[in-house]
Amino acid sequence: MNPFLSIIIPAYNEEKRLPDTLEQVFDFLKKQSFTSEVIVVENGSTDKTFEIAQGFMEQYNNLCVIQSERGKGAAVRRGMLEAKGIYRFMCDADLSMPVEEITKFIPPAVNNFDITIASREANGAVRYNEPPYRHLGGRAINFLIQLFILPGLNDTQCGFKCFSAKVADDIFALQTLNGWSFDIEMLYVARRHQYKILEIPIHWVHHPETKVNAVRDAIRMIQDIFRIRVNALRGMYGTR
Repeated sequence: MNPFLSIIIPAYNEEKRLPDTLEQVFDFLKKQSFTSEVIVVENGSTDKTFEIAQGFMEQYNNLCVIQSERGKGAAVRRGMLEAKGIYRFMCDADLSMPVEEITKFIPPAVNNFDITIASREANGAVRYNEPPYRHLGGRAINFLIQLFILPGLNDTQCGFKCFSAKVADDIFALQTLNGWSFDIEMLYVARRHQYKILEIPIHWVHHPETKVNAVRDAIRMIQDIFRIRVNALRGMYGTR
């Protein structure tokens, strides 16, 4: 029988943060009544992320550790398509959202949804320890995203999102971007297929060691938006 929930954790050079994250995730899961699996997808690390994750498999029989090509998008796609869960939740390895809030994204907290995405901007969301420049940079990026490709979504880049199995199998099979902008492509494809996207307000903690660079990633994002538009014109994403 398929598990109720799959948690997919992309991990690139996360040897320091991953052990604590896995402990928190499994501590959370053992308190739940539903069945679950955790998939760690290591993607081109130069440290001991893969070996550390494999070590946890001796302790948890519902943990799977796999490897993908380099890129967060590649890792999430591989994990989503490997997962067996009725619901599939992508989770950043820094666990900047309290793990207990995962229940906000799945039934019975929400029903009749296709995709639920974490939002640091929705009513009720709270940010902790975020420098003003980081917040302003994020809002500038979101302005461009809404302007050019995804109007109405206030936070597309937060790393916590949940998909029903059917939707995950559908849209991740069409994903072409392996890097930071894969979220935009995935949500764009979901909209083309008329899937319902719901933003969930979360409590979010800024980590100083974040890998996000606002200027570099904004430039890359604009380039990727162009690629997404070209892909759509070529019919690569299909329609429902």
